[in-house]
This record gives sequence, C-alpha cells and structure tokens, in this order.
Amino acid sequence: MNEFRFATNVFALESAGAFAGRCRRIEALGYDTLFAADHLGVAAPFPTLVAAAQATERLRVGTLVLNAPFWNSELLARDVATTDVLTGGRLELGLGAGHMKWEFDEAGIGWEPIGRRVDRLEALIDGLGRRFAEGGYPQQAELRAGMGLAPLQPVQRRGFGGTGPPLLIGGTGDRVLQLAAERADIVGVAGAVQVPGQAPGVLRIATATEADERVRFARERAGARADRLEWQVLVQAVVVTDDREGAARALLERYGPMMSVKELLDTPFALIGTVERMADQVLRNRDRYGFTYYTVHGPYLEAFAPALERVRMLGG
Repeated sequence: MNEFRFATNVFALESAGAFAGRCRRIEALGYDTLFAADHLGVAAPFPTLVAAAQATERLRVGTLVLNAPFWNSELLARDVATTDVLTGGRLELGLGAGHMKWEFDEAGIGWEPIGRRVDRLEALIDGLGRRFAEGGYPQQAELRAGMGLAPLQPVQRRGFGGTGPPLLIGGTGDRVLQLAAERADIVGVAGAVQVPGQAPGVLRIATATEADERVRFARERAGARADRLEWQVLVQAVVVTDDREGAARALLERYGPMMSVKELLDTPFALIGTVERMADQVLRNRDRYGFTYYTVHGPYLEAFAPALERVRMLGG
C-alpha cells in the first residue's frame, strides 16, 4: 500500500466543546485518524473515540494500542461493536501486549513476563474473532426474536477474517511483530526499545538500523501478506528547525544520551528539520521501510501539518 495516511493521538481532555473543536481542527489539517491510548490517568479510549467521530465528518478513530491483559474478549467485543456502530464504521482496533508495569500494579492486574502477555494478546484476538463471527449469544435468541432485535455486531467486515474492524497490532519485540505479521491488517512498529537494567516501561527511541531489522523481521514472517499490509510508525518527536544538529543535541540533552546526534537525525521515529526536509524523510522512509501510516503525538500535530500537506502535494 503506497498511499499515505496520517494520524495523531489524544491523551488529555478539556471540556466537551473544546475537545470537539480540537477534533474538527485535526480533520481540517488533513489528518485521517485520531487515536486514543490505553493508559491510566488519561482519557478512556472508547468514549473518547465516539465523541471524536460525532464531532467530525470523515475522521477515522482508533486505539493505539489497548493493553491486552487489561481486557476480557467478551466485554471488549461489546465495546468494539458498540463503538463501530456509533462511529459509522470508522473504528480501527489497535492491540498490544502492554509494557508499563506500574499501570498493572495500580490496576491490580498481575504483571507477567512478555511471553505470557503476548499469549494473552493472541487469546484476546482469537476471542474477538469468535465473537464477531458468531454474532449474538444463543441464550438471547428467544429474547431477540420476541423484541425484533438484531445481534450487536461491528459495522465493518475488514479485520478478523472479514468479521470486524481493521486490526492493528503494535509493538517492538519478536513475538508481537510475528503476531502482527500473521494476523493484523496494520503492523505498528512502535520504535520504543526497553532500556536494559531499567524498570519495565523505561524506553528509548530505536535507531534506523534497529528499524531496518524490525521491519525485515516482520516482513519475513508476513511472507506473501507483506505487501498487502499497512505499515504504521509512531513518531516520537517533531521539531521544525533550520538547525537539525542543534535541535537533535537539544533533544538528547533533554531526554538523555540514548543515541548519537546522527542516529537521532536518521531514525524514522523522529522528524527534525524544515518542512521540506521532513516531507522528504517521510517519502524516503516509505522506500526504505514501507511506512505509509504516520502517527504523531498530539503536541506535534500543528508542527507536522505543513509536512503532511507537502507529502500529499508531492504525490504521497
């Protein structure tokens, strides 16, 4: 898939009116999708997505990404179907294995090794697929018939074997990317690498070389599916500047020496430079990695918008 799509995400909420205005601004700037996160202390994803869709005309909405161990497949299927109906079939369901241990601790959910968390992610996908395929519960058949009610099902028939909304699986590790390559419609390459020796959830930005390897790994696992998949990247920083090296040094001084200045300027997970330079990097990243679905964090949506427009002007 060579056509670009662009997205941003939301964490904080203002008033209902202010949020609706922000969503309309995102749509007017040319973004295709608004994502909600699944973290404690920020906006709950599904009500946020319904409100965003109601405030806009074409903006798609999605989760980037739900922490699989937080969810039960039957209850999540209900939320997914309801949201897809209320948004008019604009939902994209993003799932991941979870990586912030403190959130599990605060929620009273047991923290397990990554292998077990990926097992839970796979089981969740299987459970959702079964529920979407089966539709209603047999225990309700008589009640539904008597009241003339149809089973609650997603509007879309794109993901989950043609039974639900598009499935995005995002992550960095081998097992998550293998699962994404095998089961997802959209492969999200997170570009956030766990820092060795630090608490779970202490992350750094991946280098261009690491991105090469992660994409190669996922494409190999996808096999014949690889060119039919959409490849999504989450950009961690956007800085509009004429002084790329100076801006990169400033970021490294702020966040720590995670990599060299050159590596930061080369990584696909940060965009630093003039509007023209950023647009060129987006185009080159498509050629190098296959990334065509870009998500920038909410604070950067205005800064990135001119580059988005330029990419489309250049035919992306």
